[in-house]
Amino acid sequence: MRIAVAGGTGWLGKLVVTEATEAGHDVVVIARSRGVDLITGRGLDEALAGVDVVIDVSNIETVSGAKATGFFETVTRNLQAAEARAGVKHHVLVSIIGIDRVEWGYYTAKLNQEKVALAGPVPTTVLRAAQFHEFAQQSLTRFGGPVAVVPAMLSQPVAAREVAAELVRLAAAEPVAGLAPELAGPEPLQMADLVRKVARAHGPRKWVLSFPLPGEAGKAMKSGGALPQGPGLRGTQTFDQWLSELR
Repeated sequence: MRIAVAGGTGWLGKLVVTEATEAGHDVVVIARSRGVDLITGRGLDEALAGVDVVIDVSNIETVSGAKATGFFETVTRNLQAAEARAGVKHHVLVSIIGIDRVEWGYYTAKLNQEKVALAGPVPTTVLRAAQFHEFAQQSLTRFGGPVAVVPAMLSQPVAAREVAAELVRLAAAEPVAGLAPELAGPEPLQMADLVRKVARAHGPRKWVLSFPLPGEAGKAMKSGGALPQGPGLRGTQTFDQWLSELR
């Protein structure tokens, strides 16, 4: 199977590329560094020639809900249109658990992306995943200074490589044409506690301050709005196991 990975040079994208390659698929990496621009659509038609499935893990680093919405909607519409022209049969999108319960800018943007993808011309499978174990390390190192400020969040983090493997598995299956079972980690944990563990084990050593986001979004995150609802897929690697392997 020929699989294109949109955002394939990002840190999650690289894991998806590795999983797909090891599974024996022919992989096409879609990224600006490979001559493809998801915002303008430049190079998409050429990149998707002969592709069976697209896995979209493209992302934007922003705290602006408006910017995130513009990015995800533009990318999704461009991908779906190019996929339809190329005869792609399946579009797989990574998303986030709880975006329909936590009304926060970035989450609202991802929820809108799901709707755009599912309304598009190519059958779509959406995988909602919990925050990755790696999110704790990113929260610690994203900004300089002696303090790391972390939103108060009860999460059930999962290893990114397990998410990548599930995306590839879904890509090789028939389209769900909706939401696949949610994928979370083995146990619910407080995000600030995870960031503190990373700081103690690997540094940089910082004070970790936890605070709730304002309004209903903050209440929802703090009270478990980002947790999986009901039965679903569960990753096997615990956060502590992931931390012991971190270099």
